[in-house]
This record gives sequence, structure tokens and C-alpha cells, in this order.
Amino acid sequence: MQDIKKYVEANKQRFIDELVELLKIPSISADSKYKKDLLKTAEAVKQSLLDAGCDVAEIHETPGHPVVFGEKIIDKNLPTVLVYGHYDVQPPDPVELWESPPFEPVIKNTEIHPEGAIFARGACDDKGQMYMHVKALEYMTKNDKLPCNVKFMIEGEEEVGSENLGWFIEKNREKLQNDVILISDTGMIAKDVPSITTGLRGLSYMEVEVTGPNRDLHSGLYGGAVANPINVLSKMIASLQDENNRITVPGFYDNVKEYSEAERGKMAEAPFDLEAYKKKLNIEDVHGEEGFSTLERASIRPTLDVNGIWGGYTGEGAKTVLPSKAYAKISMRLVSDQDWKNISQLFTKHFESLAPKSVKVKVTTHHGGQAYVTPIDTLEYQAANDAYAEVFGKDPIPQHSGGSIPIVALFEKELKSKTILMGFGLDTDAIHSPNEHFGIWNYLKGIETIPYFYKHFTKLKQAEK
Repeated sequence: MQDIKKYVEANKQRFIDELVELLKIPSISADSKYKKDLLKTAEAVKQSLLDAGCDVAEIHETPGHPVVFGEKIIDKNLPTVLVYGHYDVQPPDPVELWESPPFEPVIKNTEIHPEGAIFARGACDDKGQMYMHVKALEYMTKNDKLPCNVKFMIEGEEEVGSENLGWFIEKNREKLQNDVILISDTGMIAKDVPSITTGLRGLSYMEVEVTGPNRDLHSGLYGGAVANPINVLSKMIASLQDENNRITVPGFYDNVKEYSEAERGKMAEAPFDLEAYKKKLNIEDVHGEEGFSTLERASIRPTLDVNGIWGGYTGEGAKTVLPSKAYAKISMRLVSDQDWKNISQLFTKHFESLAPKSVKVKVTTHHGGQAYVTPIDTLEYQAANDAYAEVFGKDPIPQHSGGSIPIVALFEKELKSKTILMGFGLDTDAIHSPNEHFGIWNYLKGIETIPYFYKHFTKLKQAEK
């Protein structure tokens, strides 16, 4: 498979141009006004699968945004790899902080990406990483290098909780049968330090509403006599963590796995420069749960964070108003055996109990998902390890990620297969933030590495028989 490097180099500009065109479509799943753009993106993904060599590519309607399915079956007796990705993206807000328009991709050189990076919403999460698999398939089919069967399931609701993916899987179990699920929606430690994500945190995403008086009031006439929902909400949120930054929701830590000193020591072997970490974020110090390192806080420990808070007057100038309502969106990243539905219930009960009689509280659960851990002693992991080793010249480091892909646990439950997470993004790529980008080197290196997974997985799977 040595000619993969030559193929990537020969088609480099076309691969970049095709991704740029895909990134121009604002496929924002959280906002209903972009529904047509999501359909347009699904059509583009379908066509790209056909162009890459799939014999079948279909758009499947769901109660929400559609799922794109594709497959290339060369021999039913051979193993099957199911590639999962998503074509929807996060909202670009705050747009004013982007250095270039979020859906007008530009290529710029950076200190980390001197060969250039594509700046656009979805560049890394997940259009760029999903498209690596499409181009890897193109190489394998056009050069007679595909050693096994491949299927694609590319959805349009990952950024809003994959609400209808379970519905789709339930109706298409036979169509989706596979021997392993391959995902690139994670990252690697550094360009010269390959890594495989072996743990993902779960998620519980909530919205809270605090209501005081039945209308906005004059803050001079009523201030001090009527509860201000924003003041009350702020106090309630502040009480959700104690002085050691532990979450105060009763029962929250009941099923949190406590790692041994030996396990924590192994995790600490991953290269990490705390001073460089603070510098790139422009912060004076880190913050988090007492007794744990920065890497541990961001991977194997649960969290509670306010993702947005609003109420009252936020326009230009002054308006002396005591608001009727205040709102916040709160997410909790979960670990090990924490069940997201149980955590959502515990949070709801506790948050309601914090409210004084002067206000009313409404708690809404938006979405969530379970944490996931991939064993490193499996055939699937060994295939990924061997693929990285062949391309990078060194074994990858297994690492836990702080992010969540809620449907990974669902895949194992419903499809009975393991998931391998081969991500090529970097933690500096600003996913979910203004100026998201994806290094061209990373993009092309992903295309180069993925075919080796197919080769090693097929070889190991056949040897198993």
C-alpha cells in the first residue's frame, strides 16, 4: 500500500477543494431555518460516496434530519467496516469573533499548521474528518486496494444529540450489520504523537428557567421588594459546586469509577505541557476538581458547566428592568457507569429544591448519552494500533477524551460491535468555537492512515478464523 502517499499527493488539491465546497454549506442542525441546507449537505455526501466507489448510496428520512447510507460489498464472506460520521455542524455564534466568515472557508498558515489549515465551521468537527473516510475509500476502490466490505452511516443530528439515530438503527439493523465501527470525530495528542481515543465521557444537557413576577418590572419601584430571577438563578448555579469544585447534586458521584494510582500513572505518561496549555488559552491558571490533574479533570472526571445564561435587558445602553424570567443551559459530562437519564433526574430534583418560594423553576432535559470505554486488548484496537505504527513509525498512545459521542454506547448495545476512534484533529482546532479549523497535514494524514486500518483489520479478522 506504499502508493497511498503518492495518490494523496497527486490528488491533494482536489481533496482540499472538495472539502472546501462541502464546508460552504451551513448545515446547522440546531436551527430549523437551515433545514434546506442540511438536505443539500446530505445530497452532497451521497454523491461523494457514489463518486468514491460505493455501489449503493441512499438518503434515509427520519423524524428529524436524514441519514446518508452507503456501501461497497465486495464479498459477503469478508469482514465489514461501518464508518460513522456526521454532516451537521454547530452554530457559528458568536459570529463577530470569527476572523473570516464561518461558511466561507479560507486556508491560512499557523504556527501549528505551517502547511496551512482550513478555517470554517465544521472543518474538523466533523466534515473534514468524515470526508477523510470518503477519500480513503476512493483510493482503495480506484486502486483495487479495498480488502473488505465497507458501509457508511453519516447522520445530520450529532450536534443536537442524535435524537433519531436510535430510531434509524432499530429499523435498519440488518442493513447496518458489521464487524467493527470506525469513527473519526476525535483528536490526536500532537502531529508527531499519534493516539487512539479509548474513552469518551457521557453527557446530560439541561435547560433551566426561573420565573419571578408575571412581567418585567421597573427596578427602581420594585427592586429590593421582589425577587430578581437573574440574581436567584446565579446563586442557584453557584451552589452546584463546592469550594473544592465538586458537584453538589446528591448521588451525582455514586457510580463514578475511581482509578488506581497505577492506572492514573499510565495516563500521566501522555505528553502534556501545562505552561504551553495555559499560554495557548491565554489564562493565568487552570481550574477544576481538587486532587486531580488537568488531564484527569478533562477526561476521567465528571463536570458541570453553564453553557449559556440570559435574561432581562442585554441590548445597547441601559434599561432599568427587573426581569420576569432568567434562563441557563447547563451540561454535565459524565464518566464510567453514570447513567445520563438518572443524572438528569437527580439534577432536576436538586435544582428544583434550591429555589426559594419567591420564584418558580422549570427544568428541561434536552439530550444526553452514555460514557464509553474501548478495551485496548482487542483485535479491533490492534488493527488501529498497527495502522498508526505503519504510517507514523511509532505506536499510538491510548487516551481518554473529555468529549462525548453519545451514540457510541448505543452502537454497542444495538449493533453488538466495538467502536474504534481514529481521530486526526488537534485540541487547538477550536471545534465548537469561533475560528474552527483543520490542518491540511492532518486531513491528508488521515486519508493516508485509514486504508491501513482496513488492511490490518481484515488480516487479523481472517487469522482469527
